[in-house]
Amino acid sequence: MKNEPLLIHLNQVDNVAVVANDLGLPKGTVLTGGLTLRESIPQGHKIALTDLAPGDPVVRYGVLIAFALQSIPAGGWVNEKNTILPGAPEIDALPMSTNLVDLGPALSGATFQGYLNTNGSVGTRNLLAISTTVQCVSGIVDHAVSRIRTEILPNYPNVDGILGIEHVYGCGVAIEAKDSVIPIRTLHNIALNPNFGGEVMTVSLGCEKLQPDRLFPELGDVSMRLQDQTGFDAMVRGIMEKAEDHLERLNVRRRETCPAEALIVGMQCGGSDALSGVTANPALGVASDMLVRAGATVMFSENTEVRDGIAQLTSRAATPKIARELISELTWYDEYLARSDVDRAANTTPGNKAGGLSNIVEKAMGSIAKSGSAPISGVIPPGERATKTGLNYAATPASDFVCGTLQLAAGATVHLFTTGRGTPYSLEAMPTIKVATNNNLAQRWHDLIDVNAGPIANGEKTLEEVGQQLFDKILAVASGEKTWAEKHDTHNSIALFNPAPIT
Repeated sequence: MKNEPLLIHLNQVDNVAVVANDLGLPKGTVLTGGLTLRESIPQGHKIALTDLAPGDPVVRYGVLIAFALQSIPAGGWVNEKNTILPGAPEIDALPMSTNLVDLGPALSGATFQGYLNTNGSVGTRNLLAISTTVQCVSGIVDHAVSRIRTEILPNYPNVDGILGIEHVYGCGVAIEAKDSVIPIRTLHNIALNPNFGGEVMTVSLGCEKLQPDRLFPELGDVSMRLQDQTGFDAMVRGIMEKAEDHLERLNVRRRETCPAEALIVGMQCGGSDALSGVTANPALGVASDMLVRAGATVMFSENTEVRDGIAQLTSRAATPKIARELISELTWYDEYLARSDVDRAANTTPGNKAGGLSNIVEKAMGSIAKSGSAPISGVIPPGERATKTGLNYAATPASDFVCGTLQLAAGATVHLFTTGRGTPYSLEAMPTIKVATNNNLAQRWHDLIDVNAGPIANGEKTLEEVGQQLFDKILAVASGEKTWAEKHDTHNSIALFNPAPIT
């Protein structure tokens, strides 16, 4: 049974299939129907089901993903070296709100134990975040945060942690450039994330371009300026004293029962392989539809990883206006890439290709699967906050770190992250649930992966079963259950998207 060929053939018009066996299949393997493999093919990689001549279309997901660059016999290995990328789909004359699916009755009764904020939002963690206006202060803030964790935080057992919002923005930048609004509003909205309980604490230097009253115009100058202090000890002591005031208020908070509709969930994929679009991402799509039915807010992202499926997105837009907003954001990003003479093809990594993803079109089809089938109710420009419940498209770069940062700014309080090649990425500001696309990764990284979607590939579990598992896991983590990254206390820094010039 272990050596029985397992192939994934998603659409009847597909002329390739994907090897699902954990160790791939050796040359000479005879497949159902009598086709014999011409060479050994790794897990996640594609087999030609028919003879392909140069220029013939390669079809997966029922979509043209490539053209054959050379003759590929039936049973041969189809990969990035013997195929060529098709052109990007035109952005004109797209279907607008033509494929709206009714998800069925509302999903009632789902709850979690969250932290209710005065503005009605709900956090999944009770954290103190110290915002910074410029990189210059990060070393001092990091030192102070370290001391607070050991000397003060134990006195406030109801606070989950403290972190500094470190970044490389704030000075040496064209602060008046049009696109500078993106990193500025990102930092502003991160500070307002529901996981921080409405406690805005800021440390500034004093001479930087990003002054506190520009970062938080509604609050005025509420920062502690390091240039006003006399010496290192005064700086650190001042930060610690201010932090303790915030910790006292946060410590009063308690978890309480909240409806699932209060959740804001971000979805992302990184270190993807060809099974991402077969197991983990579609399972996230099932969970996403369940969250939408429960009234929650869900966001998917990654501009270059949806660009080739733009017609799928505009057809699912709840209104033509939302479809036009999608087109506007993706057009802006096309132009942003073109300024450096690159396009969406620059997205795929060596690891993606080693995992069977020949190009960005194939990767995009699998990436979109995270969004499920719900209508798209809103589009979130980079750095903005989500304002609509239901499924949202957050227009972010595909970079794991930048996308996660922008979803945090959009208000996400739980993060779902699928991976096939493996990445230990997580953010401290919101719990990150890691989902493996294959059994091999889940077994090797048994103490890093939170949910394994690999059994979908060999038929041991259905998409619906893993989708339900993910839905339950989201509620549990939102209620305080720790992810593996939280148990290990390993987290990545935020990464701002700054398309404006650096001076």
